[in-house]
Amino acid sequence: MHEKWIVETKKGDFDGLSKRLGVSPLVVRCLINRGITDLPQMEKYLRGTLVDLHNPLEMKDMQQAVELICRAIEGGEKIAIASDFDCDGIFAGYILWKGFTRLGIDSRIYTPDRVKEGYGLNKRIIEEALAEGRTVLVTCDNGIAAIPEVALAREKNMTVIVTDHHEIQEKLPAANAILDIKREDETYPFSGLCGAGVAFKLICALYDACGILPEEKEELLEYVAIATVADVMELREENRILVKYGLEALSHTKNAGLRALMEVQGLAGRKINAGHVGFILGPCFNAAGRIATVKESFSLLMEDDPERALQKAQHLKEINEARKQMTEEGAKAAFSQVEKILRETGILPPLLILFLPDTHESLVGIVAGRVKEKYNHPAIVFTRTADGLLKGSGRSIEAYHMFGGLMECRDLMVRFGGHKMAAGMTLREKDLPELTRRLNENAGLTEDDFLPVVRIDAPMPIGFASERLIEQMAEMEPFGVGNPRPIFAEQHFSIRRGWRLGREKQVLKLRVENSRGSQCDALCFRQADEFDAFVREEWGAQELARMYAGQENRLDVAFTYYPQINEYQGMRSIQIQITGFCRVKKEQA
Repeated sequence: MHEKWIVETKKGDFDGLSKRLGVSPLVVRCLINRGITDLPQMEKYLRGTLVDLHNPLEMKDMQQAVELICRAIEGGEKIAIASDFDCDGIFAGYILWKGFTRLGIDSRIYTPDRVKEGYGLNKRIIEEALAEGRTVLVTCDNGIAAIPEVALAREKNMTVIVTDHHEIQEKLPAANAILDIKREDETYPFSGLCGAGVAFKLICALYDACGILPEEKEELLEYVAIATVADVMELREENRILVKYGLEALSHTKNAGLRALMEVQGLAGRKINAGHVGFILGPCFNAAGRIATVKESFSLLMEDDPERALQKAQHLKEINEARKQMTEEGAKAAFSQVEKILRETGILPPLLILFLPDTHESLVGIVAGRVKEKYNHPAIVFTRTADGLLKGSGRSIEAYHMFGGLMECRDLMVRFGGHKMAAGMTLREKDLPELTRRLNENAGLTEDDFLPVVRIDAPMPIGFASERLIEQMAEMEPFGVGNPRPIFAEQHFSIRRGWRLGREKQVLKLRVENSRGSQCDALCFRQADEFDAFVREEWGAQELARMYAGQENRLDVAFTYYPQINEYQGMRSIQIQITGFCRVKKEQA
């Protein structure tokens, strides 16, 4: 896929701010490129601590929620936690359960059956909770759209507290208290918390009200971090602090289940970063809720015995491996449909709306994400459910507000919910053609919107990358959505030699040299085959063979990259990780 490279040219007092912060002017440039423009913002961004977290009582209805739960404690009432089956819902539920347990509250987590019941609070959960004598209902990562279900619980004399972070649809449910940072009348300073983040704030407020030491709040940070990263929330403002300290805690967690999962995934003893959570740990918890039962995840988190925890962690890993295979099959079918559209029409519609009846309904969101990544179009993937309805999940691009688009078609929906970048929906099969027509006609997207934009922080010769600079840039972590890793670019690389590494030879290693004579190793992950195809197309197969043989060749390549420190057998060296490549055109030279 072609990319549009844009070098950021934002202005600022790079040298002055650099001296006051004690970092390279290049780090200051990267901060300004991310909208962090003055000294106080930069200091908080680089060196923010838990003291900088907002007071949970600033959240609308928080004081009321605390009073309701404190009243329940005094009255010896039991609480039902209505959670969800994805990673955010799992950890939001676990945070509430762990916090309530610390407060001496008898609580139990209830989750919907993904296939039979779908997302959110339902009648069965309410009835089971009542049958067990639970008079207080607290939702997490759901509930804001459960208007009839909340009304039913209130009719049954339950006290209902909604904690959620999803967009409001038409009106608020009739709960006793609603904690949702997307409320129009919200007073909390930060609207980017995930469901677990909102649940964490509730427990923090309760701990404060009950005189529990601050250190006990910090024991919950690792769960917030996993949920925030796995739910692909923007790593800005308060989320940066929550994830930064949560990842530090996760690296030496006391939770036997998390320790076991890190061991079976080869992460034991390593410093855990956002990538480990997003690509290794988080998917394991998500997989249980997708193709098995979410109880597997809660069972692992609540396990105290190390040996049993290892067995459960291994089982969770195996579930995720099965999920990966099923996802590959679904993605292959989706790509085939898209390529058929291209062959027949020569152009892709604004939204790629696909129907995959043989794909497991819990995987349609992952497949939609794969389609979006490959073609850079908003994608919605549908499958048929056991009751004959269609269940779909969508993933969007920056230029398209998916929830807003669905709101315009809400008359076609049985139910739906989501936000700008992702949404889930259920509809009748007969309405799919009309939904497809309306969404595409109203999309308002242009061809430029489908061209991936790579924002380059600065042109930088590889010789400028030093260990000190790389260490200073590490202060910008954690990296992720809303806080991308700094990307640099340089033209006119010659390639001295290429190697394929790894068990499946999917990692490309290059020895590169720039026009100034600086050399280093360069690694290319997940794009090795694409790079080979690029070289063959631009210079021919013979030049590709010469590159791999370490012979002189005609390659003249521009790379986008970020620098790293490579440690091997006690030796440290600078290497770059390639994120993009193109041929240097004559007019660029």
